[in-house]
Amino acid sequence: MLNKRESEVMQAVYALCHSEGICLVSPAELLSMLPAHKKYTELQLEKILDALALDDYFQLLSSERKGEKMYVISLHPTGYAFKRNSLQQKRAVALRLGWASPRR
Repeated sequence: MLNKRESEVMQAVYALCHSEGICLVSPAELLSMLPAHKKYTELQLEKILDALALDDYFQLLSSERKGEKMYVISLHPTGYAFKRNSLQQKRAVALRLGWASPRR
């Protein structure tokens, strides 16, 4: 199960890559898709991306284009299933809350 920051980064990655399964993205572009109030840094983003790659959500390659750092991200089956899994987790929490609420 992903923590809040990993989930936010994975949502951004999924939004960029789900149609073709692969994308070329800059850290600045990824940071712009994340909630502004969280104030992610490039170093934090890189650590989160590495952790998600280790969890087999996608393959992550770093490269440079015109002196700017770029990420090549290709989704794995776990990455494609991210949206479905997050929806199932939300449903499970709602069900637990429904069962736990006091009856009158």
